[in-house]
Amino acid sequence: MADNRPWAIFLMGPTAAGKTDLAMALHERLGMELISVDSAMVYRDMDIGSAKPSPQELARAPHRLIDIRDPAEPYSAAEFRQDAQREMRQISMAGQVPLLVGGTMLYFKRLVEGVANLPEADSAVRARLEAQAEEHGLSALHAELARVDPHAARRIHPNDPQRLIRALEVFHVSGVTMSELWAQQQPETFPYRVLSIAVSPDERHVLHQRIEARFRQMLELGLVDEVAALKERPELHAGLPAMKSVGYRQAWEYLDGHYDEPILLERGIIATRQLAKRQLTWLRSWPQLHWVDSQRPDALDHVLKIVRERGA
Repeated sequence: MADNRPWAIFLMGPTAAGKTDLAMALHERLGMELISVDSAMVYRDMDIGSAKPSPQELARAPHRLIDIRDPAEPYSAAEFRQDAQREMRQISMAGQVPLLVGGTMLYFKRLVEGVANLPEADSAVRARLEAQAEEHGLSALHAELARVDPHAARRIHPNDPQRLIRALEVFHVSGVTMSELWAQQQPETFPYRVLSIAVSPDERHVLHQRIEARFRQMLELGLVDEVAALKERPELHAGLPAMKSVGYRQAWEYLDGHYDEPILLERGIIATRQLAKRQLTWLRSWPQLHWVDSQRPDALDHVLKIVRERGA
């Protein structure tokens, strides 16, 4: 039976791999409409640390789902799914192909697989878990998760505070594990045929060099000043998801006097490398994924060939 669902392109990859440049080139060559899949770019006034495309770049290739939330307002994967599906429908109805580009792998996963009926966030429970992580370390949270929900503990990296805390929060609030709630979820068919492409340097050391160069550039462009301006707002605090984003968390701690600028640079680079490692782990388990070495001079031509061969 013919699959008549419209196409969607997923352009994935670790941070600093070169996704934005490639996505803009695809927009200009094929007219694809871009949707950002990035948990930091959704927030206004968080431009430098999120590597948000510049106003000039956005004029060339508009990205949907950028600057849609204030940093004081948390934004969930479930909300992303709703917003992304709305934008995808609009693009498809206009006769174009949606190109979803970014590195927030949880957003991609929830978009395709759906969202379980999970309890809403509980600020008191979350604050208690965050205090526990601060006092005893993330390893203690992961050990607790392994005890109450071994399946989730196998899926969630011990250095992923947001997902660790959310999984434990679900259990403490509902008395039911996240894995059980997901098992109760009815499977649904995603209304698009997906062509998934991952861009990343084949050599890990090249990605590390790009990460270091980009974080140094962020500091030169004024990341600390950007975070200082956010820090002046009384409704913003270090516990918000926006302020826990890589780079922002380290700059906030630097402004709090926890360490000096050389340590800020070191911690920012390390945190970004850890993020890239988690992203690559997600990608290795992603089904039917086409890998493209972002360092090859003909990377764009290679991606165009993949798109044409699939008929997307």
